[in-house]
Amino acid sequence: MAKKTLKYLVAVIVVVFLAWNSVYFKKLGEVKASAVTQFNAAKYARNYLDKQLLPSAANATDIDQLLSLLKEKPDSTFKSHAHGLDIGNIRFFMASGKGTVTTVDENDVYLLTPAKQTIKIATEYIFGNALRDAPGIISIKDFTNTMDLNNVSAEVNKIVRNEVVPPFKSKVKKGSKLTFAGAFELNQAHINLNKIEIIPVSLKITN
Repeated sequence: MAKKTLKYLVAVIVVVFLAWNSVYFKKLGEVKASAVTQFNAAKYARNYLDKQLLPSAANATDIDQLLSLLKEKPDSTFKSHAHGLDIGNIRFFMASGKGTVTTVDENDVYLLTPAKQTIKIATEYIFGNALRDAPGIISIKDFTNTMDLNNVSAEVNKIVRNEVVPPFKSKVKKGSKLTFAGAFELNQAHINLNKIEIIPVSLKITN
C-alpha cells in the first residue's frame, strides 16, 4: 500500500512539474514592447504617400522635358533623376505632365503630351517598386528585413488602386484633358523611350 501511495505521489509530482514547465510567462512590458516594434506596413505606406511621395510628385520633372533629357544625355540624366534600391540596370523616375487622352481600355489610358509623346498610364496593373523607389526617399537601411520593404510597395500600390484610380476611371474618356504625376522604370542598359508606362500617384481630369 505504501509503495502504491509513493508511486501515485511521484506521478502527481511529475505531472505538476511538466505542467509548470510547459507554461511560459512573459513580462507585460516585454509583450507591449514587442507589439510596439512590430512593423505596420499599411501605416508606414500611408504616411509615406501623404507626406513624402505626393510632395515629391508635385515637384517632379515634366515628362516632355525628362524624355528630352534622356534622349540627349542619358547617362547624366540617370545619375541626376533616377533612383533604385537594387543593384542592376533597372532605375525609376518621378515625372509629372499633362496631355489629351487618345485611348481608354480596361487596363490603361493613353495620352498625347504637348510635345506629341504618347504616354501610357496604368490603371489596372498597379504593382512593382516604382512608387516606392523613384523619389529616392526610402533607404533599405531603414528596414530590418526585405519583407517589410516589399510590403511597403504593396501597400502604396494598394492605396493607388483603391483610392486614386477608381474615381479617375469612372470619368475619363477619349478627348479628356488631364494632369498626372507618377513613376516609371527604365533599363539603363537598354533604354526604350517608346514604351513609357506611368504608375500614377495623382490623376486629375481638367475639362
